[in-house]
Amino acid sequence: MHPLEQLRDDALAQIASAADERVLESVRVRFLGRSGSVSEWSDKMKSLPKEEKPTVGKLLNEVRIAITAAIEERIEGFRAEKESAAVANIDLSHERGALHPLTQMLDRSIAIFRRMGFALAEGPDIETEWHCFDALNTPTDHPARNEQDTFYLPDGRLLRTHTSTVQIRAMESAPPPIRVIAPGAAYRRDEIDATHTTQFHQIEGLYVDENVSVADLKGTLEFFLRELFGAETAVRFRPHYFPFTEPSFEIDVKSSALKGGEQWVEVCGCGMVHPAVFEAVNQSRGDNAYDPEKWTGFAFGLGMDRLAMILFDIPDIRLFAQNDLRFLSQFA
Repeated sequence: MHPLEQLRDDALAQIASAADERVLESVRVRFLGRSGSVSEWSDKMKSLPKEEKPTVGKLLNEVRIAITAAIEERIEGFRAEKESAAVANIDLSHERGALHPLTQMLDRSIAIFRRMGFALAEGPDIETEWHCFDALNTPTDHPARNEQDTFYLPDGRLLRTHTSTVQIRAMESAPPPIRVIAPGAAYRRDEIDATHTTQFHQIEGLYVDENVSVADLKGTLEFFLRELFGAETAVRFRPHYFPFTEPSFEIDVKSSALKGGEQWVEVCGCGMVHPAVFEAVNQSRGDNAYDPEKWTGFAFGLGMDRLAMILFDIPDIRLFAQNDLRFLSQFA
């Protein structure tokens, strides 16, 4: 057995036996922390013989994913226990509850990406301008940086306009290969109407490895969209421009499962990670871990509110936040 496989088995055993979230957090730090066992193996990669690096690197990524998934599953178990205890003495027989449609969409989307080996990553809603714009190759005169589009705080920080910031933080904290999704809220100064609101929800994804190509990007997102909308869903990639990817695409779908099934509907933006993004991450890390001559990757962004509106045939985005039981009870 390879030492990494033994490390994985030890970690999974300790995760399974953790008595509470405090113990589980100590296990996470022991294996996944900055000085943890997995990080130590990442450092060892530099000194391995060239012929061993691909095999060990692949195994290391699989071990990291397995440990991360086990920890997340254990956390969910602890949370479920707490929720059960909290309502143990409450009579819930009079109303049938259900997850909010946005939560349903998030859970469904996360489950599909988890099956493809993506780990969950999180980051703060209040961000620095560097993480939100500079690191993502966004020029200083880009409209998104204007105060009319972005919520700035008095200290110069801002409410993140996308969860791409989590992709940057994930690369800062871990060397490649890396495969993560970042679900969460984003904020923009939009005029509120049937299709726009100041807070919305995204899942952004990042995959960095050797020889990642547009074919990998296309296969990943086609699989996701057909799992979500049905196996017969047609998927179309259109060339587009984003400062942080090159080449870049917008994606349309057409599915008989959707109202107006013969119409193309835009659902996603994506592309291959721009080398300037890797260079910015390297500068922040103080090394050349994300050498753009060696590593390639793809990134994508999906609007959960928009996907829920399309899939559930919801005409107005404001319905998600109005707490109207006449609306919410349809999803029970």
